[in-house]
Amino acid sequence: MEELDQMQINFGEGSLLLMNISLAVIMFGVALEIKLSDFTYLWTNPKSFFLGIISQFILLPFLTLLLVFALQPTPSVALGMFLVAACPGGNISNFLTNYSKGNSALSVSLTAFATLSSVILTPFNFALWSGMYEPAALLLKSISLDYADVFETVALILGIPLVLGIYVNNKQAQMAQKMANILKPISVAIFISIVIIAFFSNFDLFIRVIGWIFGLVLMHNLIALGSGYSISKIFGLNLPDTKTLTIETGIQNSGLALVLIFNYFDGLGGMSIIAGWWGIWHIISGLTIAMLWKKYNYVAKTI
Repeated sequence: MEELDQMQINFGEGSLLLMNISLAVIMFGVALEIKLSDFTYLWTNPKSFFLGIISQFILLPFLTLLLVFALQPTPSVALGMFLVAACPGGNISNFLTNYSKGNSALSVSLTAFATLSSVILTPFNFALWSGMYEPAALLLKSISLDYADVFETVALILGIPLVLGIYVNNKQAQMAQKMANILKPISVAIFISIVIIAFFSNFDLFIRVIGWIFGLVLMHNLIALGSGYSISKIFGLNLPDTKTLTIETGIQNSGLALVLIFNYFDGLGGMSIIAGWWGIWHIISGLTIAMLWKKYNYVAKTI
């Protein structure tokens, strides 16, 4: 699979700009449903909140490092795994938490805080953990990544839209809901279409490596889900909070990872395929877990 380190999935400037704008609009749409009062969960239930942050930004990257050491993937694939682990929770996590009868207030609070924190923590965590795996560190050094630019991109694509969306919702709640209903599905459809087109243009490479990548992402995602579940059980959280932390940690913002990969890594093959397949698989695994928890609630209580 060393060929992945040499392959690039290329985007035109127009497509890349459209991808960046789409992700920013998705984040704006999500923020249109967030209120300032959602952040009060930090004070009303700090235990679950801080465990969620620890699971997302410390435990998952650490377990990712252990998985990388165990499997010894190619450098570009390892970088993709570290980048996905460094991203905040995915936008679909709030829907899945609500569907599974988890703690929706906690989910919204974690998503909002993690997204704001990602402006600093995503570049920091990526640099920190990828630097501990020598093959990935050497490849990263050869790329000469400017982390100041990464900070700026994350702030523009996630931070600013989040703040603007929360502001609009707190000033004009009815208008915000109408805007969210329109913007979210359109921007998601555009983003997914761009990614699909990019991967179909490299279909031969994708077919050659999908078996190996599928297994790798499956293990990585199971570790992510398991870390949220395990930390909840260890510290005695109730079932709704356990569901929430499991989903928040297991659903990563792979869209942000893809944007950073195409902006700063020239669509590096291993990174692109890992992040792209993560974006598909975590929806499948998240929906599966949410449906099981909703339909067979007694099963989760006995595990």
